[in-house]
Amino acid sequence: MKVVTSVTIFDDSVGKRMSMTYSEIDEQGQIIADNKRFDKVVTDVGEIADIEAVKQIAQDAVDDM
Repeated sequence: MKVVTSVTIFDDSVGKRMSMTYSEIDEQGQIIADNKRFDKVVTDVGEIADIEAVKQIAQDAVDDM
């Protein structure tokens, strides 16, 4: 099983990029791979709207500090 351990979203020259790390765990709960990373360019309009909503939550939190 693969378990996401972190997600970072950022804007770059190709658009919205999502960088993720994950661990792989076997049936006995042992970690067989750790801190693997991959990137995805987000193109789906609905997913981009979700990303913008999360970024707004973060901005609101910063503004309230």
